[in-house]
Amino acid sequence: MELLITYDVETITPEGARRLRKVAKICEGYGHRVQKSVFEVTCTPTTRLLLEAALIKTIAPTLDSIRIYQLDQGTFDTARHLGAATQPPHNTPLIL
Repeated sequence: MELLITYDVETITPEGARRLRKVAKICEGYGHRVQKSVFEVTCTPTTRLLLEAALIKTIAPTLDSIRIYQLDQGTFDTARHLGAATQPPHNTPLIL
């Protein structure tokens, strides 16, 4: 399955800044950063549950927001990129 993940984490406090870094680190473990707070993830349903559980554990639900869009398979391959955007290698293993 293909997911588009966007997030907005409160960064006014030091705790918020830490949460922001942790959310980004979690997303980097599952997908490719395509913009500052936007990730493209190719995963299985089980991996999606693990990803969502890690994110839920990390955020402050009253202050932070994460949106996860499930896309049709192949959507990333048909995305149009303008400007300095690059095409992440979605069909290759993600090595950390």
